[in-house]
Amino acid sequence: MTTDDSRAGGRPHRPVLRDPAAMAAVPGPDPVLREEVAHTTAAALVRAGRQAQDPDVVARLVALVETEGLDVVAELWSDSPAGTLPGALWRLYLLREWVVRDPQVVADRYRQGVAAAPVHDAVAGVVSPPGPADVRAVADAVLSGVYTGDLAVALERAAAFCQVLATGTAFDADHLDVLDPGAARRTTRGAASLVRTAEELAEAAHLWRADRLV
Repeated sequence: MTTDDSRAGGRPHRPVLRDPAAMAAVPGPDPVLREEVAHTTAAALVRAGRQAQDPDVVARLVALVETEGLDVVAELWSDSPAGTLPGALWRLYLLREWVVRDPQVVADRYRQGVAAAPVHDAVAGVVSPPGPADVRAVADAVLSGVYTGDLAVALERAAAFCQVLATGTAFDADHLDVLDPGAARRTTRGAASLVRTAEELAEAAHLWRADRLV
């Protein structure tokens, strides 16, 4: 994973996934190679963002899925365990992708969940009451924190955000129970998945602080 800063004026251009992505996309790759590629690209991405100290570079890293495609990022990191750097990054990017694709639903579920979730609103970092643009701004800020601040804090903010959304999603499932039991079951599974993701991100933050998130 590289950044091309050799063009006119030395202005950095967006990160481009090159050889690692091609390696990960080879049919039936060696699992050991896939793991190596995942860890190498994740570490390179975080290092590039932290070393650049350039808001434009950080903005491009935050928008990685939009520029490279979810399938490319998934090929690199989606098989990585939660307690690894690529696994944590995959969960952060996947969370942001949901917010980008369905900000109104995310905002509605946040509003429902924030009063009851066992997380202080300031930790999740969303204004009250939130709109679609507000939840998108938080998702962007969380990912920006990976490259510009304390990665553990970014992971904790994402965990809090997921916990609030899990509670709101569970409320949505309750509302659907009579009208559409099938949708209610799917929504309940979604709430459980968000709880699991919140726990995984919180554990990743702990591992980063212990210098064991690699």
